[in-house]
Amino acid sequence: MTKTLFPDNFLWGGAIAANQAEGAWNVDGKGMSVADVAKFKPNIDKKDYKAQWHVSQADIDEAKTSDDEVYYAKRHGIDFYHRYKEDLALFGELGFKTLRISIAWTRIFPNGDEEKPNEKGIAFYHDLFDEMLKNGIEPLVTLSHYEMPLHLVEAYDGWVSKDVVTFFNRYTDVVIKEYASKVKYWLTFNEIDSVFRHPFTTVGVLEEKYSDKLAAEEAIYQAVHNQFVASSIATRQLKETNPDALMGAMLTKTTTYPETCNPLDIEAAQKANRQNYFYSDVQIRGKYPKHVLNHWKKNNFKIDVTEEELANLEKYTVDFLSFSYYMSMVDSHEKANKEIVGGNLNQGVRNPYLDMTDFGWQIDPLGLKISMIDMYDRYQIPLMIVENGIGNFDTLTEDGKVHDSYRIEYFKQHLQQVGYAIDDGVECLGYTSWGCIDLVSAGTSQMDKRYGFIYVDLNDYNEGTLKRYKKDSFDWYQEVITTNGASLYGEGDE
Repeated sequence: MTKTLFPDNFLWGGAIAANQAEGAWNVDGKGMSVADVAKFKPNIDKKDYKAQWHVSQADIDEAKTSDDEVYYAKRHGIDFYHRYKEDLALFGELGFKTLRISIAWTRIFPNGDEEKPNEKGIAFYHDLFDEMLKNGIEPLVTLSHYEMPLHLVEAYDGWVSKDVVTFFNRYTDVVIKEYASKVKYWLTFNEIDSVFRHPFTTVGVLEEKYSDKLAAEEAIYQAVHNQFVASSIATRQLKETNPDALMGAMLTKTTTYPETCNPLDIEAAQKANRQNYFYSDVQIRGKYPKHVLNHWKKNNFKIDVTEEELANLEKYTVDFLSFSYYMSMVDSHEKANKEIVGGNLNQGVRNPYLDMTDFGWQIDPLGLKISMIDMYDRYQIPLMIVENGIGNFDTLTEDGKVHDSYRIEYFKQHLQQVGYAIDDGVECLGYTSWGCIDLVSAGTSQMDKRYGFIYVDLNDYNEGTLKRYKKDSFDWYQEVITTNGASLYGEGDE
């Protein structure tokens, strides 16, 4: 067989999030989170990401009085809360070395500001981690993945308040100590850079509460600063509890190309890439980039930053950089006059050299290698790809099959490029495909946008048996893991 480009200890696996998979939104003492407000919007274009992600105070008020589990799809998820043993057995059959999951903050502290945790929530994750380890699967745990307690949004204005830093680090102190013997790999905030794309989901900021766009922007910068501080404190807690454990940052990697060699286009792309790296710069280098500080000064933003906080940021940096990669972007100085694509994740100028998914996401495998090399050259710390995949409409045949050759081709092309990046010298700890089992979409709250190697019999209207079926891609990925990536390459592919 062709030799592999992947190291022997490479962590192959998949990724899910509590708010998209667990369901059981009001079971065993769990509180209401921002995810329980997210609604399936069938009459809004799935590619209109701003409309899909937007939440208003009226939306919150409506959700709080509703027990609906059809349109509030994250409330039911795929019932992972009750079916995790079945699902973990399938992941074990796939050969997973790791599984990225998140802990639902509202299972541990239902409102977020309690003094003592919910013991039933703590017990659930003990059972989950035990079952993962029994199946030979290393837990990779995100501490906050789009599921902050709704109470903290309403009572404290979300992450704008430094009180929320205190509450979050009370939560992280509990879970880091509880699961210290079971979890080696941790992430603080999922896609911390997404604060301006969907501020309610990420930091609990309702833009409508602010007098104008600049006031909202200032609030969001304060919120993300507070998340940086909370991340540094969580890193300190982890190192004090288990010095051998590793804490990672998590970034949406949106490498942006200039549309042309016009210097104005190159400058537009540079600005986009610089802003994308701002978040990882702080968590890895331990300091704010000067361009961000200058931006605050020019706009007279009064961000509450203390010397102690800055010292913590510098002292407690992360051990590795994890990231999601779905697409590259293109920018132009004439963006307003161009065809815009990007679906419900992000938006940029159409790249004529790339194909698109059914949901408007441009497919760029080489962009993954380019991104990995760029990040590793910049930071010189290990990387981990913790989200990558293709959301598509799948068809379950009468005999229980899903023929998803398009997914196999997508993964093959992207994983080949991961191998090439490693061969070029990039240190990469592992790869977890996003939505390794079909789950509720983060942006559109629908089921029919499917990512998994495992089909879940549930549609956009909460109809179905929830039965699990292996897709063709299941066997394909199993072979990739079994051969440690060697099956990705034929003669001449290395």
